[in-house]
Amino acid sequence: MFASFSALSARGRGAARLAAGTLVSGFVATSVLAGAGSAAADETAPSHGGAAATIGGMKTYGTAVIRGAAGDQQVSAGLFEMSVEGGGMLQTYCVDIHTPTQTDAKYHETPWSGTSLGTNKDAGRIRWILRNSYPQVNDLAALAAEAGVRGQLTEQDAAAGTQVAIWRYSDDVDVDAVDPQAEQLADYLHKSARNEPEPRASLTLDPPAVSGRPGERLGPVTVRTDARSVTVSPPADAAASGVRIVGEDGKPVTTAANGSKVFFEVPEGAEAGTARLTAQASTTVPVGRAFASESRSQTQILAGSSASTVSATADATWAAKGPVPALSARENCAVGGVDITAVNQGDEPFTFELMGLEHTVAPGGSRTVTVPLSEDRPYDFTVAGPGGFEQRFTGLLDCRTRAAETGTTTQTLGGPSPTPLGGTPTDVNLAETGASAATPWITGTAIALVVLGGAGLVITRRRRTPAGD
Repeated sequence: MFASFSALSARGRGAARLAAGTLVSGFVATSVLAGAGSAAADETAPSHGGAAATIGGMKTYGTAVIRGAAGDQQVSAGLFEMSVEGGGMLQTYCVDIHTPTQTDAKYHETPWSGTSLGTNKDAGRIRWILRNSYPQVNDLAALAAEAGVRGQLTEQDAAAGTQVAIWRYSDDVDVDAVDPQAEQLADYLHKSARNEPEPRASLTLDPPAVSGRPGERLGPVTVRTDARSVTVSPPADAAASGVRIVGEDGKPVTTAANGSKVFFEVPEGAEAGTARLTAQASTTVPVGRAFASESRSQTQILAGSSASTVSATADATWAAKGPVPALSARENCAVGGVDITAVNQGDEPFTFELMGLEHTVAPGGSRTVTVPLSEDRPYDFTVAGPGGFEQRFTGLLDCRTRAAETGTTTQTLGGPSPTPLGGTPTDVNLAETGASAATPWITGTAIALVVLGGAGLVITRRRRTPAGD
């Protein structure tokens, strides 16, 4: 679900490959054009933009019961807290009842299309529940009156009832809250929910990669955000390379707002190279944004946010002649794969090989190719192009809830502490997740996924010299 760039030590290959292998963390983000006079500085940032956070644990919760053929199974149900990198706190509910949550797992804000919400026709109803219940509605007496709850509604009841209503739509399970007030709230939310649109990202740069010729303005890159103001930082080596970040009027840009268009201005005669700009802001993340983990920890959906640090990056590539490609990727759960988009701003066609097939992008053109992938299986493939160009994609597709995949039931659960990262299946704390210690995924693949290192989408690129040089 996450994309980044780093130098690839292996030399050019003749074809793309797909293999299950060790995954590289999706947090690594570097970009190098081999043989060029300049390169973007190594950074750690989610290429898709938004908030990055570490999950703490479940802070406000009650108890729920999952009804199934194997009997009734208890789970804890309620709010998690996450600390944002750079500052800020998030509150979330989970949307995958059978998957464990791992202590200190790293999460990134991500579009619904990269999670099980992307193929869930009721995802908009979940957002309605979030916007009309606790903690967005923190007047519990008013919430109880609106929902027709008889008796006192506590914070624990409100959190449990809200989570139960979400699970009914996210996992399509038969689940009830144990406390009568929580169950009354869950029934009200479930019956009242209406479809609402997906909220926009807190911050993204679109597109995340551009290309062109020295002496040109490369872009535009459009800022999309709900923040009032965004700080735009030029490439780390801007003083040496002469690359500037400018607006439509050609003047240097240091701040931007939603809809602003910025460009990389590359000096005439610059050697082939790359550069990166970084955008950062402080804002509240919109309720309903999804948060996906790179360690196959339980997918979360945002219920509340303090002012939090959000960031995004965009990369530029340039060369004097030949094809000048810019590649980007996104996981697309609607089609069960990864969409690879190639844009060519050079003066010659860019022909690349992917999964044994050859594709060509005309000068000034673009093309998107979808690589179909298996659910919950690691992938590793490389796009190979002329002049030694390579860009590698690795990750793990997580598009379905465990209930949708296996229809498994859960077993009686224990205390409320999430699973430590790197723990064995017997370490899995099921109280916060509803996951069963006997489910096939945990017993068959949990250790393997920990060894493989996460679900990050990592892009690695190398280019020796542009074709025709």
